[in-house]
Amino acid sequence: MITIQPLSPQDAPAVAAMRQATAAHKGDKLGPEARPMFDGMFAATPAAADVRVEAATVGGISGFWVRPAGARPGVRVLYIHGGGYVLGSAQSFTSFVGQIAMRAGADAFIPDYRLAPEHPYPAAIDDAVASYHGLVAEGAERIVVVGDSAGGGLTLALLSILAADKRSGVVQPAGAAVMSPLTDLALAGESFQTRAEADPIFTRDVLKAFSDMYLQGQDATLPKASPLYAQLNGLPPIRIDVGDNEVLLSDSVRYAEKAQAAGVEITLSVWEGMAHVFQSSLGQFVASEQSVNAIGEFLRQRLDDAAPANAIKGA
Repeated sequence: MITIQPLSPQDAPAVAAMRQATAAHKGDKLGPEARPMFDGMFAATPAAADVRVEAATVGGISGFWVRPAGARPGVRVLYIHGGGYVLGSAQSFTSFVGQIAMRAGADAFIPDYRLAPEHPYPAAIDDAVASYHGLVAEGAERIVVVGDSAGGGLTLALLSILAADKRSGVVQPAGAAVMSPLTDLALAGESFQTRAEADPIFTRDVLKAFSDMYLQGQDATLPKASPLYAQLNGLPPIRIDVGDNEVLLSDSVRYAEKAQAAGVEITLSVWEGMAHVFQSSLGQFVASEQSVNAIGEFLRQRLDDAAPANAIKGA
């Protein structure tokens, strides 16, 4: 289930440079005022060739389509972006998601779900659910869900919500891939201690501030907020990629262990030397290219293998 990906010699100097560059800002708490900075960081991801970007609304949620040349009909990617429920926009993620969509061979929709603190829990997960149902209503036959960081947590929460919906003919995702997912808003993982020094970006206090802005007093262990506490039976195959140098490492490890115990087909790749959502640093790290390639291949296989009408029957 767990694969350790060693730090490549080519990446070691870039990792050291990244750590030096981020050291002065480690532990900085980020609120809505940081949105332009965060958007600029993700917008800097190199764009894939032959990918068309279109503004759209799906399931009542505005966002953007990224449409790679040669995308197969009837298959879709739903990408739920990260940003601690407070930062991030669909438009700023179009280049990064285009890289994934191109590798998956499928059109991808990125919803602009409502952000905290203006729109606290459960606004973000409600918008993710609406976007998924919107793809189904538009005729998508096979859907995979992808997300990073808080968007990874929203992705996994969405899987459990859909699996618990026993209405006849509810189309289920063919699979899901998440990067550095935030699965436990109670922030109880041991890696908050064991990776406190190794993480070049985050501290527990930074993530607690995001959690507080999102939950605004709600219970951190609500399954729709923290998928670690949800029922995991009946979920589709899941791939998790996470850096070894992350305070959120335990969020991935504990979720993978619980999912495996529930009978879920799950793969966890832990990348040595890598930090939070390192995949967006395409062109900077060899590991970024390797991880995105592996995610794209996983998604392509899930879209190929899934039956056209992957739905719960009966009930």
